[in-house]
Amino acid sequence: MKQDFYINLQAEEQDQLAAYERAAGRYTLYRTACFFALIFAFAAAYDGLSIAGIMGVLLLVLFGWLIRQHNHIKKQIRFVKNSLDVTADYLSHFDRKWQDLPDKGEEFCKESRPQDIDLHIFGKASLYQYLCCARTALGRSRLAQALAVTPPPPAVILNRQEAAAELIDRQLLCVELLALSRQLPINHDTAPLIKEITAGSHHHISHMLQRTVWLLPLLTLCSILMAAANLLDWQIPGLFVLLQFAIAMLFQRQNQAILAPLLTLNQELHAYQSLFIRLGETNFTSPVLAKPAADLSQNGAPALQKLARLTDHVNLCRNLFFYVLGNALLLWDCHCAVRFARWQDDAAQNLQGWLQEWAEMELYLSLAMVGHTREQYCFPQILKGSPQLKTTALSALLLEEAKAVPNDTVLTAETRIITGSNMSGKTTYMRTLASSLVLAYAGSPVCAQTFSCTPMHIFTSIQVHDDQSQGISTFYAELLRIKQMVDFSQKELPMFICIDEIFKGTNSADRIIGAREAISRLTRPYAITLVSTHDFELCDLSSPNDIPVTNYHFAEYYEENKIKFDYKIKNGRCQTTNAQYLLKMAGIL
Repeated sequence: MKQDFYINLQAEEQDQLAAYERAAGRYTLYRTACFFALIFAFAAAYDGLSIAGIMGVLLLVLFGWLIRQHNHIKKQIRFVKNSLDVTADYLSHFDRKWQDLPDKGEEFCKESRPQDIDLHIFGKASLYQYLCCARTALGRSRLAQALAVTPPPPAVILNRQEAAAELIDRQLLCVELLALSRQLPINHDTAPLIKEITAGSHHHISHMLQRTVWLLPLLTLCSILMAAANLLDWQIPGLFVLLQFAIAMLFQRQNQAILAPLLTLNQELHAYQSLFIRLGETNFTSPVLAKPAADLSQNGAPALQKLARLTDHVNLCRNLFFYVLGNALLLWDCHCAVRFARWQDDAAQNLQGWLQEWAEMELYLSLAMVGHTREQYCFPQILKGSPQLKTTALSALLLEEAKAVPNDTVLTAETRIITGSNMSGKTTYMRTLASSLVLAYAGSPVCAQTFSCTPMHIFTSIQVHDDQSQGISTFYAELLRIKQMVDFSQKELPMFICIDEIFKGTNSADRIIGAREAISRLTRPYAITLVSTHDFELCDLSSPNDIPVTNYHFAEYYEENKIKFDYKIKNGRCQTTNAQYLLKMAGIL
């Protein structure tokens, strides 16, 4: 089972974390002991014991190595902790705890697009919340754009399917990439990063200064060595040191303006560098993944590695002692400014493209979520021609897999009147079909054995509410939605329409008259129209053209005086009702 993979992985990660933490404790002990031994060795050397001086130098080298190894262990600990968080997120999809994940995508919900609410595309317990793995603002936006009710070109869908299919087969890689991406702050906005890195590229650093930052430190160090060997008076290196510090102060304002973006981007740059390197280590078979991964590893990773190293060097100057010493001996700030200006000339123009490629990778990781957490799934087949939707054992993604009841469906251009008792599954059935189309358009798998469809524009009227601020009643709000459907139908483009309990906000006489007219207008050769209703009069509708109007229903049954549902769609109209029984259950009758 899919869940077993993540349970076993979680156990392995916990063992790794414990081992790394034990190693970190040992390195802390080794560093402490080495540091005190180093102090005693240099103290002994100061007292005249020459061998202690040699030991002190060796211990200093060892201390530096221990610090480096300890930092490496700390980095591994952070990575394993991130991996545990990612694995926990995957496991949450098996027990409905995914509804507690923080990213619900509510900001992407549009009032002008009621399908977002009707189909639970965004918000609490939504398609977006179930799928989203993106850490960056751009990656989150890409997923939101992909969850569309308007179909993209079939080639776009097929490319996304190809990428998602390969990532589904690489579960461990997905966990590693998402763990590395957790080095980034949540909803990390790359736009300021791009702006800050590319800003200041207009600063011109003269060729004279570029030569000076290399030549003058070299002359200073040579003069110090010669003075130490009594080949030169100490005044000469002293003058060089003063000259360098004066030059650093002269260009301080310019250097600060150039280097300012690098003072806050250290963590982000190292994160992207790690991600790009990991992608380069993967041999993708899909061209959709292989091409951007090669670009990011061959071009993006080396460029960001240089920039990340430069940010480390720039941040050293936050230490006042190093700031004075580095600029006096090495013209440190000027040197860093020259390197950054050169990097901007060589690579800054490509940064936006690299970050967009990673955002696209985040989209593919999100689309693979269904395949990683569902036992039964398939990639939709995109058909051509007149409207079609064919499914086998289709169930709703937002329901627990063990509890979701699958249904088979074959739809062509037709109007389907769906009747049935309260709570029998009419609305869920329509939502499942429409939301599965949204997943299909995004390039994600759907929860079915087979699924094929033609691209259709999705329209819904399910959760309709009044708007007191605009003076709009529930009935009028539904009228506006159906008018939108009728108006769009004049374009003669493929449509998939779901209307739940049509015109429920008015009296039965007007409801039936209005429903008949609306259904007649939406029965078209380029539309699949699903209408649920409790009005059996609508089951007798005749087609205004050659497009069939069919009847299907959901039913209940009773066991031990308890109402039960099988949630299976059946041919024909419903023959039973359960409103009085539910009223008795509620204590009203």
